[in-house]
Amino acid sequence: MAPTRDHMTVLAPEGMLGYGIPVRSMEEGLARNPDVLAVDAGSTDPGPYYLGAGVPYTSRRAVKRDLAMMLDAAHARRIPVLIGSAGGGGGRPHLEWLVNVYGEICRERGYRFRTATIHADIDKGWLKAKVARGQVTPLDLLDPLTGETIDAATRIVAQMGDEPFQKALDLGAEVVIAGRACDASVIAALPIRAGFDRALAIHMGKILECGGAAAYPRHGSDSLLGVIDRDSFTVEPPNPDKICSVASVAAHSLYERSDPYRLALPGGAIDLTATAFEQITPRAVRVRGTRFVPAPYTFKLEGVRRVGYRTITVAGTRDPVLISQLDAYLENVRNRVKEVYGTEGYRLLFHVYGRDGVMGRLETAKEIRSHELGFVIEVVADDPEASSAILALSRSAALHSTYPGRKAIAGNLAFPFSPSDLGAGEAFEFSVHHLVEVDDPLDLFPVEMIAI
Repeated sequence: MAPTRDHMTVLAPEGMLGYGIPVRSMEEGLARNPDVLAVDAGSTDPGPYYLGAGVPYTSRRAVKRDLAMMLDAAHARRIPVLIGSAGGGGGRPHLEWLVNVYGEICRERGYRFRTATIHADIDKGWLKAKVARGQVTPLDLLDPLTGETIDAATRIVAQMGDEPFQKALDLGAEVVIAGRACDASVIAALPIRAGFDRALAIHMGKILECGGAAAYPRHGSDSLLGVIDRDSFTVEPPNPDKICSVASVAAHSLYERSDPYRLALPGGAIDLTATAFEQITPRAVRVRGTRFVPAPYTFKLEGVRRVGYRTITVAGTRDPVLISQLDAYLENVRNRVKEVYGTEGYRLLFHVYGRDGVMGRLETAKEIRSHELGFVIEVVADDPEASSAILALSRSAALHSTYPGRKAIAGNLAFPFSPSDLGAGEAFEFSVHHLVEVDDPLDLFPVEMIAI
């Protein structure tokens, strides 16, 4: 379908709903008369906990503030609002949480938008049938998906493409709040629906997905404008203190990518082999030449399982004698814990900052050159009480255990907090990171018009 208009403008107010929309950037962006406000609201970057626990990782107050700004603009200008990966994890409880915040704003302001929700949770029985038919393949997990893994998962979601958003718009939705979604698809949905080139729309969505991250200087959350026409698109920051350069835009095209020329999505991939970036003003970059390569529809699955309950303590040392024999010291602590609690039903981990706290076993610098070290001692156990008890013994043993050359009788570590032992609640790990084949891009993602 050919576009019925010459261009379309998309405003991404920020890179993540709740990260703080700058007022001036929003005002400048709205002055460009955008056709839609589109924003990503989630990610797996913070790890598996939020998907598993069903809680958001952004502040409710911050999300309400940002969403209210978007709804004020949408109400005044009669333009749609599209939100993907609601509540962070994009599961049912995350979606319900964001709809609750949205409803509160609408009631306070007297807004009555036509509203659609799109769920992304996966039925376990359906997924087992797909596994049995050989229609599920692993991504970066080595093992094939099994029924046991599916049953053990606390929650499984799929990343939707642009089609469910288009269906919601076809149903007359003015505000769409969706579960887990491909970041670029949230931004690309309206331009694709209007007939603009799919590859260009998705590539533009890829750059706008993190808001102002594709502009210099990079600091904090900010807005980004995308204008798509028949054979190219242009990106520009509404913040007059920032610029987009060929380097910044091209760099964000590579963001979170293992292949610099290909970005896989539901139903195909965009190919950047012939993509060209052009600086058309000191602040704006035009992009053209990106192609779409169709493929059978597959959706990325994300699932987590609970592995126990976590308790941690944070401490530090600057004793050169202890630092010089660190491995033996930590092994002594481990042995003390084993004497009391054995070796089953828990994991005891020492994260040593100043040695390998960031890289762990991948650290190549083996020599400790710091005069002090930071410790995060972590216990994950089958129940909260066991986790707390084992961490308490680990902390006590680390504080008091002797080592050759020690001149004091205690006080090996310094603790910055009281209480020293901090319960972190349930612990989860990713257990599902696979692709599932489907026939219809709408099958997994029910669109529901709701009344607020």
